[in-house]
Amino acid sequence: MNFDFKEIADKIKRADAILITAGAGIGVDSGLPDFRGNQGFWNHYPPFKKLGLSFIDLANPRWFSTNPELAWGFYGHRLNLYRKTIPHKGFEILLKWAMDKNNNYFVFTSNVDGQFQKAGFDIKRIYEVHGSIHYLQCSNNCSQNVWFNDLDVEVDDNTMRAKSPLPKCINCGAIARPNILMFSDWSWNGSRYDAQEERLSNWIESNINNEIVVIEIGAGTGVPTVRYFSERVSRQMKSFIIRINLRESFCNLSNSFSLPLSSLEALQNINKNL
Repeated sequence: MNFDFKEIADKIKRADAILITAGAGIGVDSGLPDFRGNQGFWNHYPPFKKLGLSFIDLANPRWFSTNPELAWGFYGHRLNLYRKTIPHKGFEILLKWAMDKNNNYFVFTSNVDGQFQKAGFDIKRIYEVHGSIHYLQCSNNCSQNVWFNDLDVEVDDNTMRAKSPLPKCINCGAIARPNILMFSDWSWNGSRYDAQEERLSNWIESNINNEIVVIEIGAGTGVPTVRYFSERVSRQMKSFIIRINLRESFCNLSNSFSLPLSSLEALQNINKNL
C-alpha cells in the first residue's frame, strides 16, 4: 500500500501544536493485548473463559466487595504486565515531535496502562479519560483521596486469583481498587480525572487560534471515546486528523488522513519524511 507520508509529515511540520489521542491499539506493538472480543480476551486469560466471564463482566467494581481475590487477580495481573512493558519506539517518535513544538502538546488516552508517562511524556500534559491502574482509591469511596500504587500484587496464574495481602484503603482499611472508571461504576473517584480534564481544557483554549494536528492512534469503534473526541476537537479547532488504525482507519472528515497500519509502522514511515 502506498500512502503520501510526505504530505502527512508536512502537516505535522507546519502545525503549531500536537494533540495525541490514543486507544488500546497503540500498545500492541509493545506486546500488550487489546482484548478484541471475548475470544481475544480469553486467549490471554483462560481461567476466566472457564468461568464464562468476559472483560466487561470483570471490569466491574462489584467484585471488589463480593470477590476481591478475583477482582485483584484481574487487575493485579494487568498491573504487573504494564509495569514490565517497555513502550515501543513509536512513543519516542511522538515525544520528539511534541518537543519540536516547544512542548506545545497534549495527550488524550483511554488507556489505563501509564505507557505515555513511562515513555517520558509530561504527566501534566496527559488526560487519562478512563483513569489509571497505577493509582488507587477506596472501594467504598470513603474519601476523595487517590494515591499512587507502589504495592506488589501476587497473582496465581493458574486460577487468576490474587494472593493476600490485598491492597487496602489508606484511610479506612477497606479493600482498595484501581482508580479506573469501570462499567456500572458508581463509586468512581474522579478527582484526579477532573484535574487532568481542566488542564486539557486550558490547553485547548490557549491553542484555539493555532494550527493543530490531531494524531489518533489505535482507537477503535468498540468504545469510541477517543474517536469522538478527536473528531470533536477537529471540528471545533479546524484541525487536521491523522487516524492510524490497522483495522478501523476510516474517517468521514475531509481534513483527515487514514492509515490502516500498526502504530509503529505508521509513525516510523511518517518520521522518515520529516
